[in-house]
Amino acid sequence: MAQRTPTKPRLSSRAVLRRVEAGNSALCTGCGEPVKFSAKAQRQQVICNVYVGDRWDRVEHYHDACYEAAGEPYGTAAA
Repeated sequence: MAQRTPTKPRLSSRAVLRRVEAGNSALCTGCGEPVKFSAKAQRQQVICNVYVGDRWDRVEHYHDACYEAAGEPYGTAAA
C-alpha cells in the first residue's frame, strides 16, 4: 500500500457580511470613508480575507453597498 502525501487545501479570497460593531475603525476599500457603527441603523459591512497565491495577504472592509458597486470582487458575501 502506497503512502499518500497530504495535500494542502487551496486557499482563496472570500467575503462575509457582518454587522458593524461598536468601536469599528475600518475604512471602506471602495469609497475610503469610515465604516461607522450606528445603533439605530444596524449597518452591515463586508469583510474580505484576501489571499495572494496560497498565502493570506490582507483584510479589506467595505460598506455593503460599496461592495456591490465594486462588482463583488471576492464573490457573493456569505451571511
